[in-house]
Amino acid sequence: MKENLIIAIDGYSSTGKSSMSKIIAKNLGYTHIDSGAMYRAVTLYAFQHNYIIENKIDEQALVANLSAIKIEFKQDSSTQKNFTYLNGENVETAIRTMQISKMVSPISEIPAVRDYCVALQQEMGEKGRIVMDGRDIGTTVFPKADIKIFVTASPEVRAKRRFLEYQQQGKEISLDEVLKNVNERDYIDSHREYSPLRKADDAIEVDNSNMNLEETADKVMEIINARK
Repeated sequence: MKENLIIAIDGYSSTGKSSMSKIIAKNLGYTHIDSGAMYRAVTLYAFQHNYIIENKIDEQALVANLSAIKIEFKQDSSTQKNFTYLNGENVETAIRTMQISKMVSPISEIPAVRDYCVALQQEMGEKGRIVMDGRDIGTTVFPKADIKIFVTASPEVRAKRRFLEYQQQGKEISLDEVLKNVNERDYIDSHREYSPLRKADDAIEVDNSNMNLEETADKVMEIINARK
């Protein structure tokens, strides 16, 4: 049995793939890397430095300052939870807002941003024993990953999941607005010219429209155990 596996989990937004990937990584004793959090962190950095004003991106300024962006993942030893750090600051909560969600897809389709994040992801995962989730892990970041999963669900189901998350956080937003954001992100992610979201030819698709988080994790573990 091969050790030090690279497990790539791709899929649409709000499929729960990051939460599920954390469970998979914990079960295997692997490191979990949330690639989407990297693009969210870059988006937050752009807002912090006024590279995004009225939904318009100053791409030239952002690209010129990519080298000033340092993204890390650190684990809280007491809770075993991973947190995203941007230039030394814990931004896990700040990167999960609707403001970031609205702009992360346009930011992530900038070629230089993708190159920056992909290089960082490859460096983090070069030794294996990782579960990495995102949009292009099995197609661009690790095209030779040992196991590839593609997670999907209907837009309506995904929007309702995200809507309930916002409600639990006390954020006032309509379900229609969340669904609109989900559909817009799907279109941008799958139609961008550079490294679009798509299912890798050798990926196994998991539709979790009618599955909860634990059921999805169990299904993916079955796939991993059958293939490793």
